[in-house]
Amino acid sequence: MILMISGRTDIIAYYTTWFLNRLKEGFVDVRNPINPNLVSRIYFKDVSLIVFCTKNPNPIIPYLKDLKIPYLFHVTLTSYNKDIEVNVIDKVKVIEGIKEISRLNGIDNIFLRYDPILLNDRYDKAYHYKAFDKLNKLLLGYVNKYIISFIDDYKNVREHKDALKLKDISFSDMKEMSINLSKIAKHYNNVVFACGESEELLNYGLDKGECVSLKDAYRLTGKLDFKKQNIRKNINCNCLMTVDIGTYNSCFNLCKYCYANFDESLIKTNILNHDANSSLLIGHLKETDFIKVRHK
Repeated sequence: MILMISGRTDIIAYYTTWFLNRLKEGFVDVRNPINPNLVSRIYFKDVSLIVFCTKNPNPIIPYLKDLKIPYLFHVTLTSYNKDIEVNVIDKVKVIEGIKEISRLNGIDNIFLRYDPILLNDRYDKAYHYKAFDKLNKLLLGYVNKYIISFIDDYKNVREHKDALKLKDISFSDMKEMSINLSKIAKHYNNVVFACGESEELLNYGLDKGECVSLKDAYRLTGKLDFKKQNIRKNINCNCLMTVDIGTYNSCFNLCKYCYANFDESLIKTNILNHDANSSLLIGHLKETDFIKVRHK
């Protein structure tokens, strides 16, 4: 099993103490977002690989040396300011954390996500090219794999349309940006590939790659018995299946483009209902819950 920590919320930025408590206890419970009475129980002995996905890796860094399970990091680091990413910490501190993780776990085990890419009057193409070049320069020798994607029409995006002031991104824009961002990356001997985008963009400078590849999983675990997601059609995705232990509407980053935060009143409630000693990220088990052990 590959654990994703987390695509639903930034566990590392805000809930590292809870995660460490779960590691100590040996298991974690995850409430099904579709069927709330169904809870998956995951024992860490069944976990072959952990993928940390965060905008602030620093809280977990002091504890990585004691982690017995192989791990990868996906750190999202964009060029946006507080008008877009409300509570994300100073990007200089994020860069310091990325460098430390690269030193600890190796350059092959950290990906930088420059996504999602959005366009408006402030964040235009030229702005992104300059910011992406600066990132490649600052992280030279620490990161060599970059992931990009373009903003999607999520509920949260629509609710913040006045603040985002988005310009439409045409496929022609995507092609142009793919070409230029790839040129920048290649200048620093880095690679850049797209997540969740049309495979046609491979014709415009992007490398073929996966966020969670069988090659990386095998290199870290020595295992080949991982399944592919097979849930995305007509896009460039060959990622392995992961199990997310997060909860939607519980991330305090409050990024205005986020797909996982879509109910601001529920976000506040969920954060208040977090207990670092609970087996669940948000709330506690109920008598009506059906707990099923998940092995894969």
